[in-house]
Amino acid sequence: MTRNPAARDQANMLEKCLRILQAFRSGDRHLRLVDLAERTGMPKSTVHRLAGVLIDQRLLTQDQDGYQLGLALFELSSLVPVEHQLRLAALPFLQDLFMATHETVHLGVREGLDVVYVEKIHGHSDLGLPSRVGGRLPLNCTGIGKALLAFSNDEVRTDFLARPLRRITEKSIVDPARLLRELAEVRATGLAFEREEATPGRECVAAPVLVQGEVVAAMSISVPASAYRMPHLAAAVKTSALGLSRYLRNAQELRHGGPRSARRESDYRTAPRIVSMRST
Repeated sequence: MTRNPAARDQANMLEKCLRILQAFRSGDRHLRLVDLAERTGMPKSTVHRLAGVLIDQRLLTQDQDGYQLGLALFELSSLVPVEHQLRLAALPFLQDLFMATHETVHLGVREGLDVVYVEKIHGHSDLGLPSRVGGRLPLNCTGIGKALLAFSNDEVRTDFLARPLRRITEKSIVDPARLLRELAEVRATGLAFEREEATPGRECVAAPVLVQGEVVAAMSISVPASAYRMPHLAAAVKTSALGLSRYLRNAQELRHGGPRSARRESDYRTAPRIVSMRST
């Protein structure tokens, strides 16, 4: 059945509005009108008109530096069931990890070929990091991405490695064979390392969050490359990721099980979540 002209116009307007919102990429705080026009391929007059509609709906805001994403998007994103529940469950573990290290910690999930950051707690040395809540980066360029990719099924890895690998810095891994070897090491150790592959001068270590053998998320710590403490940080992030994995598994069993599951979760709530990170 053919759509009527009014319905086609509405669908066309919606598609164009989405193109404007999707023009924002990880690290973008503001975009000028000319930037939005260039990235969407639409005339500046069209972008200006539709941006006004998005501002009215609080999906965009505008100031002297240009346009930025609006609060309504954050409010909507917090209602997405999986990410919302995951954030609520993970936040105590992320806070413990931050308090133990005072470095930037992340929680991310895989969406297609990218990491999408679900939560982030800024550390004392956070300057220059491209990550932001709701932002995305290529899987091959981040510790979280490698952890997610390593513990995904063979079909996901094969599909990802069959595509051209994206580069963010000179140290990004764009050789499929090298990345495949690194993913095998991640599966063997339960830890993924990123060495200035997303941001020059920054390194991170990540660990997967596994529930019933399936990777649902990954957690990471990011530090300046000059402050190398990876062995200590690796132990901390792995402990925290294992704690979140256990919590999510127990919560799942509680929903589908009986008193045993309830007792195990009650016991776990009183258990320590992370090892001490005092410097020696």
